[in-house]
Amino acid sequence: MKVNPRKAAIIGCGFVGASIAFRFLQQGLFSQLVLVDVNREKAEGEAMDLSDGLPYAEAMEITAGGYDDIADCALIVITAGANQKPGETRLDLIGKNIAILKGVIGEITARDFGGILLVVSNPVDVLTYAAWKLSGYPKNRVIGSGTVLDTARLKQILGEKLGVDSRNVHAFIVGEHGDSELAVWSGANVSGVDLDQFCHLRGDPLDHEEMERIYQGVRDSAYEIIRRKGATYYGIAMAVGRIAQCILRDEKAVLPISAVLEGQYGLEGLCLSVPSIVGKGGLEEVLEIPLSAQEREALASSARQMQEAIASVGL
Repeated sequence: MKVNPRKAAIIGCGFVGASIAFRFLQQGLFSQLVLVDVNREKAEGEAMDLSDGLPYAEAMEITAGGYDDIADCALIVITAGANQKPGETRLDLIGKNIAILKGVIGEITARDFGGILLVVSNPVDVLTYAAWKLSGYPKNRVIGSGTVLDTARLKQILGEKLGVDSRNVHAFIVGEHGDSELAVWSGANVSGVDLDQFCHLRGDPLDHEEMERIYQGVRDSAYEIIRRKGATYYGIAMAVGRIAQCILRDEKAVLPISAVLEGQYGLEGLCLSVPSIVGKGGLEEVLEIPLSAQEREALASSARQMQEAIASVGL
């Protein structure tokens, strides 16, 4: 089936799916958006609510539909699955969400889908790998939202700390989108100025304790948000909107998406969130960025946890 480059679908209309739909409406990237949910009335209600804002947005058709309606999409975003509850880690969701994902992927592959799958459901690195294995699609067409949100959190906290626009802060969170993720401090900079040097220029150097506090704040951010309001959805909606924009506009931007690794960083047989070039083909290239010896070991440790999680579900 021919791909419609201006058509997208979101599977799962909970807080995250609905927030992503709202972000897509704001961006005006697509001319058609189809919402799919096991509860058809929920999808219909979200489509109706979103459509009420169309007079103040770009022209767009927003509908509720089924799998037959999304086979020609350029992008399918998968958010279906159980939400992380207070006290749960993302890895606690594996069993429930793998079962849901199997049903979703089976429906998609039963159609002649030629677009890109973007997995957002958690644990995103494990589910992205599962989606790739179950679908049989090329690795460039199956990606996860990865640590794009975590990286935004790091940039925002650093921007506040340094008193600069967070968009001028360049740093990555890599590894698992979860408790074993790590900050790549060795490559962090502010508009090309090494982070340590920039801090000295500002007269406020970052010591190890402060860096660890910032990292922990990023790593535990979701737990704090969930504790206060029950779920996280606005930040991830912005992150997914950024990924979608890179794909639809062929930006070839560097984002830490969850990607299938085939030897990069000495790792294979899993998906992990690492800086990658994202364009109209989805994953265009995984970048093996320089890491310190300590960062490389932390990434290897994160990878071992992901491989154990993958093994536990028989992938």
